[in-house]
Amino acid sequence: MKPAILAAAALVALGLAAPAHAAGDPAAGRAVFNKCSICHTVKPGQNAIGPSLFGVVGRKSATEPGFSYSEAMKKADKTWDEATLDTYLTSPKAMVPGTKMVFPGLSKPEDRANLIAYLATLK
Repeated sequence: MKPAILAAAALVALGLAAPAHAAGDPAAGRAVFNKCSICHTVKPGQNAIGPSLFGVVGRKSATEPGFSYSEAMKKADKTWDEATLDTYLTSPKAMVPGTKMVFPGLSKPEDRANLIAYLATLK
């Protein structure tokens, strides 16, 4: 086996790199975002019922300027990376009890992966 393949396999095995099948489809994620757009925008600095999701991937929780977060979200101390977003989008109230977000979550893993891939393009 080639050294590059061995190195990539070792990183996946150690959990330091995600396997290729974990990546979502940003175009499909944009369609999934329609469920979110009732409360969220993807425009920088433009909050709605929920905070703007522009630049959310990699952002610390409860830090979007101008948005009034719940005490629960302020105390959550999360960084919205792909894994954390996947857990949160599965069941927001389970991950952050007391959050103001009333959305029940996305039950399909592919919908979550696609949505996260779309959100990751918003920089």
